Amino acid sequence: MSPRKTKKKKEQKTFDFSADESAEPSADAPTEEGRNDRAPLAQAYENWFLDYASYVILDRAVPALDDGLKPVQRRIMHALKELDDGRYNKVANVVGHSMRYHPHGDSSIYSAMVGMGQRNLLIDTQGNWGNTLTGDGAAAARYIEARLSPFAREVVFNPKTTVWQSSYDGRNKEPVNLPVKFPLLLAEGCEGIAVGLACKILPHNFIEILEASIAYLRKEEFELYPDFSTGGIADVSNYNDGLRGGKVLVRAVFDIRSKYQIAITEIPYGVTTSSLIDSILSANSKGKVKIKKIEDNTSENAEIVITLPTGADAKATIDALYVFSDCQVSISPNACAIENDQPIFIGVSEVLRRSTDGIKALLKQELQIKLGELEEKWHFDSLERIFIEERIYRRIEECETWESVIEEIHLGLDPFKDRLKREVTDDDVARLTEIRIKRISKYNSFKANEVIKATEKELRATRKSLRKLTEYTIDYLQSLIDTFGPGRERKTRLDNFVAIKATEVALPTEKLYVNREDGFIGTSLKKDELVGECTQLDDIICFCGDGTFRVSRVADKVYMGQDILHVAVWKKGDEETIYDLVYRDGPRGDSYVKRFIVNGVTRDKVYDLTKGNKGSKAHYFRANPDGSTRPIIVRLTPTCKARTKEFEYDLGELAVKGRGSNGNRITKYAIKSIRALFDTEMKRR
Repeated sequence: MSPRKTKKKKEQKTFDFSADESAEPSADAPTEEGRNDRAPLAQAYENWFLDYASYVILDRAVPALDDGLKPVQRRIMHALKELDDGRYNKVANVVGHSMRYHPHGDSSIYSAMVGMGQRNLLIDTQGNWGNTLTGDGAAAARYIEARLSPFAREVVFNPKTTVWQSSYDGRNKEPVNLPVKFPLLLAEGCEGIAVGLACKILPHNFIEILEASIAYLRKEEFELYPDFSTGGIADVSNYNDGLRGGKVLVRAVFDIRSKYQIAITEIPYGVTTSSLIDSILSANSKGKVKIKKIEDNTSENAEIVITLPTGADAKATIDALYVFSDCQVSISPNACAIENDQPIFIGVSEVLRRSTDGIKALLKQELQIKLGELEEKWHFDSLERIFIEERIYRRIEECETWESVIEEIHLGLDPFKDRLKREVTDDDVARLTEIRIKRISKYNSFKANEVIKATEKELRATRKSLRKLTEYTIDYLQSLIDTFGPGRERKTRLDNFVAIKATEVALPTEKLYVNREDGFIGTSLKKDELVGECTQLDDIICFCGDGTFRVSRVADKVYMGQDILHVAVWKKGDEETIYDLVYRDGPRGDSYVKRFIVNGVTRDKVYDLTKGNKGSKAHYFRANPDGSTRPIIVRLTPTCKARTKEFEYDLGELAVKGRGSNGNRITKYAIKSIRALFDTEMKRR
């Protein structure tokens, strides 16, 4: 593990504002134009801001890639290790102990520790630690207790492989990074906001992380997707490996218990039952969903029971809740971590690869340390056996000085040094002199040989593990799955969601009215003509007598244009409704007929269906929702020169074109009226 770079002590900056103002300016004195840029105070603020930004990024908000911990979390774990005796400690005591290393007060340490305890991975908790489902907070620090979990003792600590640094006040030593032998950053997740930088790493499943690490070591493909403690259903098709720009959709899980009762049994990540209920009540008050009663029965598991009014449809209500409440949330990940004192944006797959490489390096370091310790043990045990069995200790009985003792033992060992694997040092000889007479008198050669053979067996196994380090790492990771994996199976189910359009599930709770003469539509014009029911999200299309139309969103009152001919709810992409139009081009121009569809518009933009000449007028308009049409009867003015003053025209023979087409000329004479064949009602002239 590479040690973290030691921060250089900042120079004490002092500024002298007592200079004599009458003194002559120096040659390099700042000019009037550049005085602000070179002012000492401006320079100080610039440097202080950069120092503060770097401090927040490196020491507070963003986790380290090496161990997956923020500084406050690392110091809490170090404090728990120092206090660890197998029993629970008061959280207040742990917080106070952590303040020896973390200079930010007890509240920040307590909050961070509660978050770690609620994840149920590194800290074994006792007492009321709050409820992540309901959002209830933990009890005060003096009432709750904590200790290291067995998993933390196994994978987080090893003083032999830890790089240490001085604490902020220089009185204590703290780890630069903890030697964590597990991809902790992916398991716990992390969220933090720094100066100009944010981090949001989603939690992943414990077992799947280890299986992915094993697959990576075997050079196999792997995939990692989030897993949330609150369960739910997630669509990870746009996860983007946890990088910025990705998106995860998470939905609540519903249980339809009866025709008029549904229950939420799992909630989305980042949402509590309280906030979820508030969002549902808000949607109900706005008329977007209809519910009769809602109850929160959450304890260990989420349970929100919703009673629906008579006539409601359970499945339609669930779809509406996904759209209009927090039953579906969108989460945008942004994987960021600190490496070599620099923030880097890195995907979760690369995080796993680097973490796995780090685990392998740590295991290698531990094996090398163990190998050295075993070799040292074998050396001294063998040296002790020679010292006692060959009675070399008797050679020092007549020695009067320490130097002569050392020399005599060396002489006694010379004939047997070829049995050893390294040179005998003066320190080795000094250790031999510390052997007690009682041990020498009770020395058992057989037991000594058995101990040496056991050490030799361990040496062979350790060397084999070093030679096959990848297989050793895989076995270690598999042992973590076997030991700590049961009970940590995936909770969030993965699925691809079918997009639910708000306009399709919104309830028609509004009534739309129209004032044709003045050209207004809206839900507040209750004294005018009723058009029908609509939703708050509907678009309304209006055609006017001058041959124009526009589309606008439902509102209390909206101006659509003078002399409204037709008003209706319009759906984007509607290609089934065919509109028939006969219009006059200008005040005295020819008349044209056209059939068209409206399948894409810009809201509140006025579109002209005529040729655009001023004074144009619509003689006839009809909307055909089913696409069918009927012939029309055209009656000309009695004074026109046409021989036939009334004739039938079959609109069905016209091709359906876009709204921008001019249409076909139907007559050059003035039209008195047009009506649909077999239609007793006269249409608009």
